[in-house]
Amino acid sequence: MGPRDSSRAVAIVGARMHRNTGASDVHEPPATALLIQDGVISAIGSDDEILAAAGQWVPVIQANGATLTPGLWDSHAHPDSGAVSTRGIDLGGVGTIAELRTRLGAALDSLAPDTWLEGWNLEYEMFEENGIDRRAFEDVTGDRPVFLRFYDGHTGLVSGAALAAAGVVEPIRYPDGSETVVDGTGRFTGELCEMSVLSFMTEAIPVLDLEAELDRFEAVLLRFAAAGLTGCAVMDGSSRTRELLSALEARDRLPQRVVVHEWHRVHFTDADQDRIISTRHERGRLWEGGAVKLFSDGVVDTGTALLHERDTYGEGTRAAWPEWPEYLRVIRRYHDAGMLIATHAVGDRAVNDVIDAYADLPPRAASLPAHSIEHLEVMSDADVAKVGSSGVTASMQPLHMQWRKPDFTDNWSQRLGVDRRSTGYRARGVIDSGGRLTLGSDWPVADYNPLVGMAWARGRQEPGSDESAVFEPEERLTGEEALLAYTLWPALARGYTDRGHLSVGAVGDVTLFDGDPVTAPTDSLPALSVLLTVVDGTIVHRCDAS
Repeated sequence: MGPRDSSRAVAIVGARMHRNTGASDVHEPPATALLIQDGVISAIGSDDEILAAAGQWVPVIQANGATLTPGLWDSHAHPDSGAVSTRGIDLGGVGTIAELRTRLGAALDSLAPDTWLEGWNLEYEMFEENGIDRRAFEDVTGDRPVFLRFYDGHTGLVSGAALAAAGVVEPIRYPDGSETVVDGTGRFTGELCEMSVLSFMTEAIPVLDLEAELDRFEAVLLRFAAAGLTGCAVMDGSSRTRELLSALEARDRLPQRVVVHEWHRVHFTDADQDRIISTRHERGRLWEGGAVKLFSDGVVDTGTALLHERDTYGEGTRAAWPEWPEYLRVIRRYHDAGMLIATHAVGDRAVNDVIDAYADLPPRAASLPAHSIEHLEVMSDADVAKVGSSGVTASMQPLHMQWRKPDFTDNWSQRLGVDRRSTGYRARGVIDSGGRLTLGSDWPVADYNPLVGMAWARGRQEPGSDESAVFEPEERLTGEEALLAYTLWPALARGYTDRGHLSVGAVGDVTLFDGDPVTAPTDSLPALSVLLTVVDGTIVHRCDAS
C-alpha cells in the first residue's frame, strides 16, 4: 500500500444514502452526494452542489446509484493476534481424525526443516470419542513442533516436540484455569486449555522481523477494509499491538480506526495493572488506547462458561477468577482511572455477575461511555431484562450460531440441554428490553465480513441455505437494526458523537455497496460488493462495479 493523499479529501456523487440521522434521513429532494475534506464530512447535498464545492482538486467518485452508509465498525475482533493465530493451514470442515492426519501429513511437504507446523479452525467433534490428545497425529508429524488452534480460540493441541521447544517440562496452570492438560499418569496430552496458556505457546514460536510483522498486520486490516469495515475494537491488545499500530501510522499505512483493549489476564499483578493504566492516553490519529479487556468465564463447548445451573456434563460452575472479589477490585481501579472496560461473559451466570459488578462501581462523568459485556451467548429472560435496564453495552456475535446443527447434535447444544439451547444470542431481546446492542465478529473465530454478520443477525440461519434451521426466529433483527448495530450504535456506545452517521462535521468514514444492505434479502447480503471504503477521508479500498 503506497503513501496516502495528505489532503484526506474525496467527493462521492450519485449515491443512495443511509445517513443514520433519524428524521433528517428524509430530504426533499434527497441528498445524493457528500464531500469529505481534511478527513471530515464538510458538505452533503445534491450532485451539483457537491461537485461545485469539490472544485478541480478533490477526487470525485461516481456512485451510479450505489448505497452509501457510515463506515462499518466491528465491535469485537482480534486482528493482531488473529493474524498470528491464522498462520498455517485452515482446518475448518475437517471432521475426522483420519482427515486431520492426511491434512497434516500433506502440509509437512511444504515446510522448511526447522519450521513449526501450525493450523487453525480445528473443530471439537472429532475428539469426542477419545479426547483431545496429540496421539491422534504424532506418528504422522514425528519430531516436528505442531501447534493447532481450535476455531473458538480457547483450546489448542500441540505435539510433544512443541512442548519441548517451548521449554515445558512441568504442567503449567494459571489462576484462571488455563493449563497444559495432563492425563491420569501425568503425561502431557498436548491439549492447551484456555487463552493464557495459548498465548504462552504462541510466544514460544520464533517471530518474524518487524517489517514482516507490519506487512502481516496491515494485510489483515486491508482485508477488513475490503469488507467495508472502517474500524474495529481489538479485544486482546498489548504493548506490541500499540507498537505495530504506531509503526503503521508513522509509515502512512494504517487503513482502519482502531481502539485497543489491552488484555488484563487473571494472573496479572498490581504492577501489570499500573503499566496498563499508565498507557491509557497513548493514541495516534486513527488509533487509541484507554480500554481494557478481562474474562469472567470461558466457553460453553469446553464446560468453562459460567452458568446458573450445571451443563449436561456437570460442568459450567467455575468463574475465570478463583476469587471474584479480586475481579471487583481490579475493575474498580480501571474504572477510577477512566478506562473503558470490556468483560468476556458467555454463560448466563457470568453475564449476571458482571452486570452486578458494573452496577456497584461509583458514578463517573457522563461523557465517559458505559462498560461492555462481550458475547452474552446464553441468557434467561431475567438476564435479558437485567441487561436492558443496566445501561451496559451488549456486544454480541450472532454469526457464532454457524456451528449449531439443526438436529441439536452439536457440542454447544448438547452441553446446554433442551431448555437452555434456545436461550442463545438474544439480540432482539436486548433491544426490546431497552438495552444497548453492538455487533461484531470475534475474528478469527468467525468471518470478519460484516455482511455475513448482518445476515446471521437478520436471518439466524446459514445465509443462502434453504435447508438450514432458523434458530430462535423471534430474536431476528430488521435490516435497519443490523446496519445500526455496525455503525451508529457502536459509536454511541463508545461515547462518540462524530461517527456512525453521515452528517456535516462527522468523521470521513464511509462505505459504498453495490446494493442496499438494509433492504437486500437476508440470504443475498454476503453477495453484495463493497465498491469503496473511505477512512478519515482516504480511500483504503476501491472496487469498480462489474
